[in-house]
Amino acid sequence: MIVERPVSESLHSEAQNHLVGGVNSPVRAFKSVHGNPVYFKEASGATVIDVDGNQYVDFVQSWGPLIHGHSHPQIIKTIAETMSKGTSFGAPHKGEIELAKRVKQRFPHIDMVRFTSSGTEAAMSAVRLARGVTGRDHIVKFDGCYHGHIDSLLVSSGSGLATFGIASSPGIPESTISTTLVCPLDDIGALRYLFEEYPGKIAAVLIEPLPANNGLLIQRNEFLEQIKEVCEEDGALLVFDEVISGFRFRNGGYEEVCGVTPDITALGKVIGGGLPVGAYGAREEVMQHLSPLGPVYQAGTLSGNPLAMVAGSSTLDLLDEAAYDLLDSLGGTLEDLVVPILEEKGNPFRLVRMGSLFWFSPGDGEPPRRADQIPAAAGEVYADLHRGMLARGYMLAPSAYEIGFLSTAHSEDNITGMAAALEEALIEIGD
Repeated sequence: MIVERPVSESLHSEAQNHLVGGVNSPVRAFKSVHGNPVYFKEASGATVIDVDGNQYVDFVQSWGPLIHGHSHPQIIKTIAETMSKGTSFGAPHKGEIELAKRVKQRFPHIDMVRFTSSGTEAAMSAVRLARGVTGRDHIVKFDGCYHGHIDSLLVSSGSGLATFGIASSPGIPESTISTTLVCPLDDIGALRYLFEEYPGKIAAVLIEPLPANNGLLIQRNEFLEQIKEVCEEDGALLVFDEVISGFRFRNGGYEEVCGVTPDITALGKVIGGGLPVGAYGAREEVMQHLSPLGPVYQAGTLSGNPLAMVAGSSTLDLLDEAAYDLLDSLGGTLEDLVVPILEEKGNPFRLVRMGSLFWFSPGDGEPPRRADQIPAAAGEVYADLHRGMLARGYMLAPSAYEIGFLSTAHSEDNITGMAAALEEALIEIGD
């Protein structure tokens, strides 16, 4: 089943003369699904339309920010009203206070907030703050967790054991990552080993409590609790990267689901309602180390941008009990329809779902908790599935390691249609 996209193909050919690889973010290049990008011209609710006029039900939702779908009328209205009064002040305004109040309401451990322009900035700044508070240099991250393209965090482990990080990209000096330690997920023994090797030297342990950038690797609550215990024993700070998981759950973040309270939380995506934004927050005694109150410096020309602030406030206002009820219902329907189809086909994938987040985990084994448990051939199998779903009008992420997102704009019919398309695509792959 082939869908022609001549205008998209033409635009991509032109883009490669002006943009690196024709894109501004690598995963958009569609290389891992053996194709060229689809160029979009408009979107509304759960639907996107490409430049060739093809229509798709979108389960990417701009990689997670659009929890209410594309172009939600209330969010668009508030952005437009704010835009008419100015796009950027570079100065304090009421919108920053309003969004900060809403963040604090859903993350009770946060006394003070600092806004940034991206989740990457939020994670980077959270680590700097932890180092400033503790006076220590070393940090621990987990293999399989992604925290943005920050030099000191863009590392992978060199073996199955806890180890110094190895740069995952050229251009990162060895000295930059010399204080980054990498630990396997779901291995508290490895983490304890690191703290024994570097007593009193580790500033922070940074983790996605629900790793969602290398598949959806659901962690045991016990493991997250043990991480907290190890940090408290040594005086290190626990940093939760909830850029993806933040506001995806009824009471705020995944920390409310797992019952573990971090020292610092980094946020992004949903908090900006589709506009560039990030944030980090903690109890007052930690945040007061930030300039202008303390010595830890962090700034940004567009931090607290009025358009992003009002989009975020509108998004959170729409996230009421009814919205979460709908997301839970859609997730349940997805599971009820998709799991039997996968089982009937011998489980070429397993559906992993947590709330409104889902992932097609490659292979018929138990869904992995660690990155090294993901089958090596995951990309090859998924590429065929992605192509088949796209041809049938359903947009999944163009990577086997990226997850899917449900929004309040999706309908039961969207889920039912997606399940039917999945069955057809799997039959086609089998043939």
